Amino acid sequence: MGDIEDAIERADREGFTREPPQGLQARINYLLKQLGTAKAVATELGVTPDSVNRYRRGARKHPPKEIAARIDAAVRARWQPGVRRRRRRQAAATGGITVETRARFGYTAPVGTTDDGRFRRLTVHLPPAYARRLFDAKETGASDQQMREIIAEGFKEIYFQDNGNRAMGLSDVAISDIDYLDLDY
Repeated sequence: MGDIEDAIERADREGFTREPPQGLQARINYLLKQLGTAKAVATELGVTPDSVNRYRRGARKHPPKEIAARIDAAVRARWQPGVRRRRRRQAAATGGITVETRARFGYTAPVGTTDDGRFRRLTVHLPPAYARRLFDAKETGASDQQMREIIAEGFKEIYFQDNGNRAMGLSDVAISDIDYLDLDY
């Protein structure tokens, strides 16, 4: 996963209204309820159906770290999809999205101005249209670079051009060398 996709997943997890199941048996039972069969859960986790049944019964209590991480990821990916959808719909319709990052920003500007990229720490609230575009891009399987371009375009309009009040000659903004990137919606 890329930086932006990870940030969207973190923002989704922060919106959980209830914590996902904690114990191994509870997590396996939740996955069985979601996927229907031990075979489907086993395929998802990369283990045998017998292993799934041993986890479910409690006969095996400590899976290898790699399997435990897969179980955790599978549960979190399916946990509270309604809450996730509602928060994304609200951000795309009315709330917008707040992007906090420390990254190198470079841009194309008129002759006589500096367009050298430099690190900036920015927190910018982007309007709902950018949230909608970002979520749509994620849903259609866009690359991390394509999602960066959407955020860069939002930064250009909102931060650098101040909604058309300055830097009108600025044509392109590029984000690179991301130290961190967090989203909130």
